Amino acid sequence: MSTITAILEPHADGTLHLPLPTAFSGGKVKVTATLAVAEESGETVRATPEMVRQRMAALARLRELNPFREVVDPVAWQREIREDRPAPGRD
Repeated sequence: MSTITAILEPHADGTLHLPLPTAFSGGKVKVTATLAVAEESGETVRATPEMVRQRMAALARLRELNPFREVVDPVAWQREIREDRPAPGRD
């Protein structure tokens, strides 16, 4: 068992994301959470070297997959995949 104390900022959709140590990857993790409004301390939490290594490895895997390799014209591709609607007052 490990105790982690963290102040997390909720994402726009209301979810919280807690980075886990590598010892907990690959299986289920039991989490007990206590929610309270955090005091503004001005304190910044920095990523640990292990977290940075994990993120860099994930980005390297993403580069290897090259998910956008078929996109020749990014502007045209973006227009094709968007589901935009006309803005009001802009006929």
